[in-house]
Amino acid sequence: MSPSRRREAVSMLQERLSVSERRACRVTGQHRSTQRHRPRKTDRDDALRSELRSLSRCHPRWGYRRAWASLREEGWPANRKKIQRLWREEGLRVPQRKRKRQRLGTSTTPAARLRACRPDHVWALDFQFDTTSDGRILKLLHVVDEHTREALAVEVARRIDADRTVSVLERIVATRGRPPELVRMDNGPELTGSALRDWCRLGGSGASYIEPGSPWQNPFVESFGGKVRDEVLAVEAFDSLLEAKTVIEDWRNTYNTLRPHSSLNWKTPAAYAAGWRA
Repeated sequence: MSPSRRREAVSMLQERLSVSERRACRVTGQHRSTQRHRPRKTDRDDALRSELRSLSRCHPRWGYRRAWASLREEGWPANRKKIQRLWREEGLRVPQRKRKRQRLGTSTTPAARLRACRPDHVWALDFQFDTTSDGRILKLLHVVDEHTREALAVEVARRIDADRTVSVLERIVATRGRPPELVRMDNGPELTGSALRDWCRLGGSGASYIEPGSPWQNPFVESFGGKVRDEVLAVEAFDSLLEAKTVIEDWRNTYNTLRPHSSLNWKTPAAYAAGWRA
């Protein structure tokens, strides 16, 4: 501990515990003559300290090493240890990283209480990722009718943003003739953006956002994604985007029309939906 630190410790003991200077010096290991010595303040480092404070304000993620390198380039005659000492004396430090604020969607119906009772009551949305053989990303958008279990769409692209998501929903609405009553989804940036919120508001559909980190609140589309992964993505190697689109769309049609679903009394989603409409 430096003499200046010991001097502060002695003063603190005298103030808080009302002990004598002699006893406080004995406890801290400070010589009494050193304690009484008042170092003369010099202003030779004031400009350097001011420059360090300025650097810290302009570059809050910089530490003393980067500040020293910058000052050295500017011609300041100070070695690294001196910069480190002044940096600490000025109380400068790199602030702790803060977690980025996540934008959350506003639900009209809590996801935990929502259960589909009829076709087009609740559509569930979710994204899934894979790669082509060249290592490039494939992004999949799943849209599932929670009541009939129909896979309404599996959009495959390199990039799917909020506008592309709205285009997929518009295409489904044009085919089915009506929008869903509610859309269940997570808090991804594509789903909390203004484009999708405006689509729900103008189309008369409610929005039900699950809580962050709670995929079990969106179980039907999560289960569907597991089937896509197990039966297609884990089996097929795609050489191109076009091949991925073709194979996955063929599988979607098979899923809807030929693959029996256990929760539908072993009917296919298309047959169950047709029986409901009849």
